[in-house]
Amino acid sequence: MIQVNKHFELLGQRVEDKVTGFTGIVDSLCFDLYGCIQAAINPGQDEKKEMKTSMWFDISRLKIIDSTPVMDRPNFEYGTKAEGLQGASQ
Repeated sequence: MIQVNKHFELLGQRVEDKVTGFTGIVDSLCFDLYGCIQAAINPGQDEKKEMKTSMWFDISRLKIIDSTPVMDRPNFEYGTKAEGLQGASQ
C-alpha cells in the first residue's frame, strides 16, 4: 500500500499535463481494472468566473507544479470517511 499512498499525495497538488500543457489541481484519482491510474485535473475558473471542465490524465503524464496541497486531504485510512459513512455533503 505504500506506493498507493504516494499516488494519494497527488490530491490537492497543482500539476501540468506534459503532453497538452493542461494545468490545474488534482481533485480525484481513479484506479481501474486494467491497471491505469488516472487523475482528474480541475483547471478552476475562466475569466467570467465560470468553472471550466475537469479532464482525466494518466498520472505518468503529470508534472507537479506545486506539491503543497490546496487543502487538507481526507483521511482514507481511518474514521467515517474511510468507512464510507461520510462524504463531502455530510
